[in-house]
Amino acid sequence: MRVGLVSEVVPDEFLAKTAEPFIEEMITTSPLGLRLTKECLNMSVDAPSLEAAINMEDRNQILCAQTNDVREGMSAFLEKRKPHYTNS
Repeated sequence: MRVGLVSEVVPDEFLAKTAEPFIEEMITTSPLGLRLTKECLNMSVDAPSLEAAINMEDRNQILCAQTNDVREGMSAFLEKRKPHYTNS
């Protein structure tokens, strides 16, 4: 926690309740964006360099920018409503 690798430390019995807001945010986001983010985080651990990790992130942003979901996300933001992602 001191170096910023975790945001909060809680006793085991409070873990599920503390995680709920994070889970809610993840399940209401773009499915492709979430999948690519998780993939990139996992791959970045073993990336040979910072440049390689940044290149993966660039690739993922380009892929997500080509979807209908990115347009839905921007529209929802501008219209101040929750997005309705279709994973397309």
